[in-house]
Amino acid sequence: MNVDEWVEIRRCHDEGESIKAMAERLGMSRNTVRRALSMPTPPADRRRTRGSVADDVDDRIRQLLLGSPDITVAELARQLEWDHSRTVLSRRVRSLREEIAAARRVTDLVGTVLPQQTTTFVGRRDELRELRALLGRHRVVTLAGPGGIGKTRLATEAATEFRRAFPDGVRFVSFAVSRDSSMLAQVICDALGLEGRDAHTASIEDTLVSFLAHRRMLLILDNCEHVIDSAARLVARLAEETTSVRILATSREVLSIPGEYVYRLAPLPTGDGSQSGALELFAHRAEAVLSGFGLDEDNRDDVRRICERLDGIPLAIELACSRLTVLSLRELAELLDNRVLALSSGTRDRTTRHRSLQATIDWSYELCSPDEQQLWASLSVFADGFELDAVTQVCRGDGSADIVDSMSALVSKSVVLRDTVDGRVRFRMLESIREYGAGRLTPAQQHALRTRVLDWALRTITDCAARWFSAEQVDLAALVRRNRANLRAAVQSALGDPALRGRLGDVATALGAAKFLWACGISIREQRAWINQLLSLSELDRGTVGRLLATLGLIQTLQGDRDAAEFTLRRAAELARAHNDVETWAFSLHTSGLRALFSGDFDTAAELFDAAEAEYRRHTGSAELLATLRVHQGMLAAAMLDVAGAEALFRSAHESATSVGESWFLTYATYGIGLTAWIAGDHATAIASATEALRIHRVFDDAIGTTLMTDLLGWSYASEGQGSRAAVLLGAASTLWDLVGQQLYGSDHWISLRGKALSATHAQMSDASFEVAWRRGRSMSTAELYAFVFGVDQDPATPDEDTDPRDALSPREREVADLVMAGMTNRQIAEQLVLSVRTVEGHVEHVLRKMGVGRRAELVSVSGDRHGPTTMWTNRRGAVGSV
Repeated sequence: MNVDEWVEIRRCHDEGESIKAMAERLGMSRNTVRRALSMPTPPADRRRTRGSVADDVDDRIRQLLLGSPDITVAELARQLEWDHSRTVLSRRVRSLREEIAAARRVTDLVGTVLPQQTTTFVGRRDELRELRALLGRHRVVTLAGPGGIGKTRLATEAATEFRRAFPDGVRFVSFAVSRDSSMLAQVICDALGLEGRDAHTASIEDTLVSFLAHRRMLLILDNCEHVIDSAARLVARLAEETTSVRILATSREVLSIPGEYVYRLAPLPTGDGSQSGALELFAHRAEAVLSGFGLDEDNRDDVRRICERLDGIPLAIELACSRLTVLSLRELAELLDNRVLALSSGTRDRTTRHRSLQATIDWSYELCSPDEQQLWASLSVFADGFELDAVTQVCRGDGSADIVDSMSALVSKSVVLRDTVDGRVRFRMLESIREYGAGRLTPAQQHALRTRVLDWALRTITDCAARWFSAEQVDLAALVRRNRANLRAAVQSALGDPALRGRLGDVATALGAAKFLWACGISIREQRAWINQLLSLSELDRGTVGRLLATLGLIQTLQGDRDAAEFTLRRAAELARAHNDVETWAFSLHTSGLRALFSGDFDTAAELFDAAEAEYRRHTGSAELLATLRVHQGMLAAAMLDVAGAEALFRSAHESATSVGESWFLTYATYGIGLTAWIAGDHATAIASATEALRIHRVFDDAIGTTLMTDLLGWSYASEGQGSRAAVLLGAASTLWDLVGQQLYGSDHWISLRGKALSATHAQMSDASFEVAWRRGRSMSTAELYAFVFGVDQDPATPDEDTDPRDALSPREREVADLVMAGMTNRQIAEQLVLSVRTVEGHVEHVLRKMGVGRRAELVSVSGDRHGPTTMWTNRRGAVGSV
């Protein structure tokens, strides 16, 4: 206790505050408060008022809690050599436990995103067990091996098997889709659902590190060999600057960074018996081709001969099985003998395994028709998965007579894999297959295909912009999002390939027209970077430059970068006037008005909005731009407390959007109706409107709108007296604003409204409770925020009506209890959950004590008394707790 705290305690006591309330609010024990009240004069201690001695060891406490979730305060004090108040430490531990739990609460909803698998996993169970143990001991594990050996499939299966050990989820990230090594952090952010977390004042790597800092998550980084140097640097930084993230990398080349454990993946064994993973894989894949196929004494020798000839390489085995529709096992074995031997005699610079895979892929290629061969090679131009429509546009000119028939044949031959994403069929190629196809293209063919991919990408962007204000809007946004990697690769290719430099004018035209591309999955940071690169070129015509500047000015304004926006918009207006581009001129006036609104210059904003509207109506008649203007005029009227005028403007925008069946502008109009209701004191309507706006808005990747609507929802809950919910929402909005740009566009007016809401929220809660809720919101991803808003994430303070005795157990203890009842030893449980045996022993002791039993076997009877002898316990979401 210091002097300031003594003064505060005496003052609050004189005002009638209870000792318990003061202790909770000030974060100290009741005895400390009583001692202060008994002291007639202040203490000599002059320490700082805010914070506590626990603040300096927060990181150490957090590390210990993450490693041993059930560690006692007494044990923490011992390990920390704590010689201060045990009550202060206990409160800090409780706060950090709640913070960690909040960050993990919606893992079941958003934690695991893995590639779809259409075949069963066979033959690598021993490797899975080894990987589980390795990830328990090492932060970075690299799964190394040649192409086709099965690295990606094993990593994906490991992620599926181990996901329960990572409360903050598992994410799969393919670096094969990135042609630009500088974009690796952005690719990971895309996979994490952080598309909108962009700040012009911080790097995307800093954003990524900040998000992962204290999360217990598994990242699968696939195909690192394509960008090995940049991948190694990024992984090294993530390992160094995060506390609990585990990284499983797959690569043909090791990362060579400190702390990396390299696990070299061997081919599947081809021997007889239960250890023959190669024979098992062959049998599974052959059964998919020949119904009823099975290994028996008659065919086992031929299957073993085939697998041995293919060196147990999974990809080679799968390709060979597709030939069984026209060949017998013996014929297949004889043909493989001849092919591999011929290839071996003709090349001395390849390993045996490489030759086996090469021979198999060569053979698959030769068995394709000329049209299929050409399509195979042409498909290699796509950086990521693709849909039939894109294939038709890009590959139609390559001589393929019938795209559909050829694609069907390639799928049946396992050259192309079929997936379903967002209800639509998409295709992809394994990296070894894609590389083989690319190697079959001449330089002239490669250039022609890259040109056609660029044409397709620009059409996709242009169509999205042209038809944005329509009922097709959601589908257009989804199309851009699904093809984000291909669009990114096409634009980057145009910016970096001298052979495509003549197409930069087309790229500039498309990006200048795509004012709202940042709402479709292309990050606002990325769109701004592309435009800046284009503006550095001298060959663009001035009219195109004016349109690019106008779009850039909007992005800068929304990010709160008003100084840069002022120059950009002035230059855009000058070029638009010089080239008689009325729409760009009007849009520059409009965006300048928005900038003035955020600057607090309401009169100038009104003048510019009126001038822009007159130009729109006189020359363009654009319903899209008029709807945008209506929303911004409504925000201006709301800022000037003209409630009736603001509501009329927002309802006009709402009607305009509804009349054409579009959704994005509709969400902003719905938000505006809620904003006017909040200003008028109708908090229930404000909550309903903000919630409805977010419900519709969640299909877009528009972090700006999500953040704005979340802020309003938080303000409304604060006004309604629901402080704990408001604090979480305001914390989440604060984080999202930080990562988009400045808080609330950098507008003093909007920030003052936020400040009032925060004050109201804080007044409804103790300091400690507010801090917990605020930190919980600050740690949320966008997906977690939506889960909280729409009720998937229950308030931890809300008691559950179920009085099951297992409620006394933590989530980790319930998980351990399930495995104990399943008959596992402590060592088996440690491997299953990627924990140390000592940690598991502690969990088991806590479970036995809390459940009031003395032996492990008695847990089954406790469960059986309540649920029946064979029913496994479930967690609060109803998911089976056993693994």
